Amino acid sequence: MTNIIILAILGYFFYYIFKSYSKYSDYSKEAFKNFSVSHDSLKNSELGLFVALVAKVAKADGKIDALEAQLIGIMFDDISAVFPQPEKTKQILKDIFKEEKERSDDTQEIAHELARVIKRDRAKQQQFMGFLIQLAFIDGEVSSGEEEALQTIAEALEFDPNAYHAIFDQFEQMMKNVQPKASIEDAYKLLGVNANDDMSTIKKAYRKLIREYHPDIIKSQGKSDEYMKEATAKTQEINQAYEMIKKAKS
Repeated sequence: MTNIIILAILGYFFYYIFKSYSKYSDYSKEAFKNFSVSHDSLKNSELGLFVALVAKVAKADGKIDALEAQLIGIMFDDISAVFPQPEKTKQILKDIFKEEKERSDDTQEIAHELARVIKRDRAKQQQFMGFLIQLAFIDGEVSSGEEEALQTIAEALEFDPNAYHAIFDQFEQMMKNVQPKASIEDAYKLLGVNANDDMSTIKKAYRKLIREYHPDIIKSQGKSDEYMKEATAKTQEINQAYEMIKKAKS
């Protein structure tokens, strides 16, 4: 299974077909400055509920691969950064993720609770679903388990079916249009590394670029659809180049 396809999640992690918030105030340090960080408070917050749903989709095909884990790790970093006590918050979010990835019987319940907490805000519905759909495409195709989880969540959120299919179809089309890099020289150039660099150096360069183009639930705010499309395409290129270099050096 080609890792070029992996690129598509990224869109980096999220293609942001969905409309971003016009203001950053929804998820900012100022908005959460009085938040009391605990397992229960985070688990019942909208971002904690969202992390639980990310766990459901990530594990819906029975496994969480290395790239998924890396992208989810970046999500933990960016979400925890807006809360007081970021390190404590990050660990709790990881615990919530671990707990929820082992269960599939409460997906609908959690999605219903998220819908209640966000008061069925359409912009947030679209942002959350866009992220989850993109996550499902990380390995190039959406399994039946992933699709079932996505549909369960979308229905519980009362997300517009037309909007759901529009996002889904755009990711499918994006996957079809991914083209391999012309040469290994192009791959090195894109990552800003040399052929004689070791994989440790190359991996650091790769991770730096991935983080730069990673539109997540926090960083998506205030960004245009066109910007997000460009970020998605760039992330695809970065991943493709990295996989080509890894193969050449193995």
